[in-house]
Amino acid sequence: MFRLSRRTLLKSAAVAGAYGAGMAFLPRVHDALAAPDPILLEARGIDAMLDGKALTRKVMSYSDGKTADAVPPVLRVQRGEKFAATLINTLDEPSTVHWHGIRLPNDQDGVPFLSQPYVYPGDRFDYAFTPPDAGTFWYHPHCNTLTQMGRGLAGMLIVEDRNDPVFDGEVALNLRDWRLGGDSQFIDQFKPRDAAKTGTFGTVRTANWQLAPTYDAPSGGLVRLRIVASDVTRIFNLKLDGAEAQIIAIDGHPVPERMSLDMVVISPGQRLDLAVCMPDSEGGVATLTDIRPSSPKVVASLRSVGTSLKRNLGDLGPLSANAGVEIDMASATEIPLLLSATAENAAKDSICGTLGYSFWAINKKPWPGDSADPMDPIAELKLGKSYIFNVENVTPHAHPIHLHGMNFKVIASNKRIIQQPLVSDTNLMLPDEKAQLALVADNLGDWVFHCHIIEHQKTGMTGYIRVV
Repeated sequence: MFRLSRRTLLKSAAVAGAYGAGMAFLPRVHDALAAPDPILLEARGIDAMLDGKALTRKVMSYSDGKTADAVPPVLRVQRGEKFAATLINTLDEPSTVHWHGIRLPNDQDGVPFLSQPYVYPGDRFDYAFTPPDAGTFWYHPHCNTLTQMGRGLAGMLIVEDRNDPVFDGEVALNLRDWRLGGDSQFIDQFKPRDAAKTGTFGTVRTANWQLAPTYDAPSGGLVRLRIVASDVTRIFNLKLDGAEAQIIAIDGHPVPERMSLDMVVISPGQRLDLAVCMPDSEGGVATLTDIRPSSPKVVASLRSVGTSLKRNLGDLGPLSANAGVEIDMASATEIPLLLSATAENAAKDSICGTLGYSFWAINKKPWPGDSADPMDPIAELKLGKSYIFNVENVTPHAHPIHLHGMNFKVIASNKRIIQQPLVSDTNLMLPDEKAQLALVADNLGDWVFHCHIIEHQKTGMTGYIRVV
């Protein structure tokens, strides 16, 4: 998923021969561009090569009707311009699309019963919204989530801003595992004993559905590396060797102060934008590695091609600002949110799938599953008012907590020093952590609040916030 900027295409014209007539910079994976007509997202079953050995059957993907690529397309739209997409469900089960991290109208959020009806097999659903924030986001179903996401239904949504600084290229990485056996076919998506702990890890790790892919980029150029952790379980500890890089955005929002990349943690649901200064020498390689001690693995590599552009990170101007979270601390209402294990069995059959277990809870209430009559909201907020969520994780496991429809700022934690309060929609709650998430209730509707380790979500660590 590499894109070369127009600026670099023009600058590189004089040395096109060194680049193989520019062919090295053609996108390896189709980028579907937003247009007045809706983008077609066909949820369908396919066969795909995932482990490099044999085709895996019963993979799930989205097709835009224009490409045979297996990986879901990278969708692009300009900030402030209308985006439209039509989900066509050709699966043999219901589905929806949730636009993760986007502040949008509640009826476009893709959660069955809370915001839209199921999209049954053979049906379609039209989504339309105007994204107010630029950055790296993504899309995935919110129905039978563990199976559908685990089998591939997760794509990147990039909201661009014409005033952003110019890069010489861009690489978009969709990081995810697959639960495959030795015959390249799917094995059970989860183990109950693992779902009750950290979650069940995959057996094959990929970036853009490839094993440690390599992407060519201009020597000495500045590359924007956009990363989405779309896996249902894995928390990544990412390190880049062979090139200088800075963190420029987290979860779609520019960081207040850029940080040199040493090692960064990105959990399911989160996004990371890096500015990478490519090696000056042709053939130089920058390697992105997940360095978790139990199983370090190369994620992807960037390889320098052509005559050096001689750029440096100091050339890069600021990203366009998104709306912040301007909380009124004096009037903010505090709301306790306890993340815990549970002994109560609330699981029930659901058309959107159930794992049959209840292991987790929010405020001691496990989510029973999708229902036309869901349990009461965790909290009811007044439109325009300020709130502080006092989130406490009393479990020995980490939980990436995601809020739909609104952004928050982490303003305090007993586990880390908050030097730069970051705007986000997904926060990794460490074991035994107490954190304060500050937000303004600026979006009407029922908004899901859940752990993005999907086994935890599907076994109880889910609820919703109502804004009236």
